[in-house]
Amino acid sequence: MLLFDTHAHYDDDAFAPDRAEVLSALPAAGVALVVDPGCDAASSRAAVALAEQFPHVYAAVGLHPENCHGAGDAELEEIRRLCGHKKVVAIGEIGLDYYWQENPPRDFQREIFRRQLALAGELRLPVIVHDRDAHGDALAIVADYLEVRGVFHCFSGSPEMAAELLKRGWFLGFDGPITYKNARRAPEVAAITPLERMLVETDSPYLAPVPCRGKRNDSRNLPYIVETLARWKGISPEELARCTCENGKRLFGLE
Repeated sequence: MLLFDTHAHYDDDAFAPDRAEVLSALPAAGVALVVDPGCDAASSRAAVALAEQFPHVYAAVGLHPENCHGAGDAELEEIRRLCGHKKVVAIGEIGLDYYWQENPPRDFQREIFRRQLALAGELRLPVIVHDRDAHGDALAIVADYLEVRGVFHCFSGSPEMAAELLKRGWFLGFDGPITYKNARRAPEVAAITPLERMLVETDSPYLAPVPCRGKRNDSRNLPYIVETLARWKGISPEELARCTCENGKRLFGLE
């Protein structure tokens, strides 16, 4: 069973003690491919450096809504420059986060999101979208960039929002929270999401699935997510893994 973790932050400080060891161990554990999304200019550079070091790792570069405070032309120009690297496959993690009050002002988040979507359209790159408690605005904004597609990472919206995104050609990312007891909407979203539009993600080092909840997450926990989705879809974990791996390769141009 070959797996593609389409969202894992191995540049995060949580991996400082053993980053190389963890990344080196992934292929033997069945994790064939990983995308590491940046959250600001520095972490985007770090993600690119990891992609240079490990053949199975690719990078996305972008300004996360929680980390975009004070960002301007210089930071966006750095993201543009990094997009020219041969192992950068997307612009991300970008989007909106209305959950934390200390986050940058919502108007500013929306401006930075729009500028990065415009860049993605110009460069013909897919995007990795973070949407937390901002479903209406996120959906409305991506609708203004009809040439841009990508994945709504760790999708937490309603089945109705999922249906709208799927109609427009987007992928949906499924993460550790689908294994939690309070995952009420996730089975409904999975039920309406065609296999060819599903991606599996860990969001490492965050969102570890049951039975690893509360511990540092890494891509070797992906089978727990795959098994849950496969059970909901009524197929084998091997088939779910194969489909989501092919989906990731198709979205990020790795075929």
